[in-house]
Amino acid sequence: MNELFVLPLVVRIERIAPPERTDALEAAAMAVLSLLDDPGEWAAEFHAWQSTGKIRKVVRRARGAEWRRAIALPGRTVEHRTAEVRVHPPVPLDGWPKDLARLQVGGTELADTADPPPAEPPILWANPDLDMSAGKAMAQSGHAAQLAWWASDADERAAWRDNGLAVSVRTAAADDFRAKVAAGLPVVRDAGFTEIEPGSCTFVADAPWLYGRVARS
Repeated sequence: MNELFVLPLVVRIERIAPPERTDALEAAAMAVLSLLDDPGEWAAEFHAWQSTGKIRKVVRRARGAEWRRAIALPGRTVEHRTAEVRVHPPVPLDGWPKDLARLQVGGTELADTADPPPAEPPILWANPDLDMSAGKAMAQSGHAAQLAWWASDADERAAWRDNGLAVSVRTAAADDFRAKVAAGLPVVRDAGFTEIEPGSCTFVADAPWLYGRVARS
């Protein structure tokens, strides 16, 4: 059996001026896309993570000295409007670097204090019927971005890359979300490790080229 790996993501949340929730979710998705597009020196770890068939991600929060220790470790930082998210190479589930292992997972609560800018595709739509913490939603938006990347062909990925691997994250209306789940778009179904029931549809990835790419639900 392959060893289970996880992808660590760290969001910077200072007491003063924490990031907007939408910015943090989009930054997390873009951080995942950065490694999908070019894993660089971590190609072996990335392959080991994906080869298990599970794309588990864990989001932790850091501030001050914790953040400085996190960015000293191997990884990449995505800065997106008010948010900073650090993605690290995949690690064994029980083999986290100590400076990441000591960071808190729970309590990652963020809010939007202003309306985000107009959404542009790809749009990662959150299920309006699920109550997810910001940390949970960041991991799920990362899953949605990854499924969208896998469903895109080389030309579509190249165009996405030329646009800076940008994504928009928004919460769908209930009827719209159900319609998108049934439209052959990439859908994230949660494994149920934390917060929500196993099999819950958390996000749908929506772009003109993604319709009909996966089996309809």
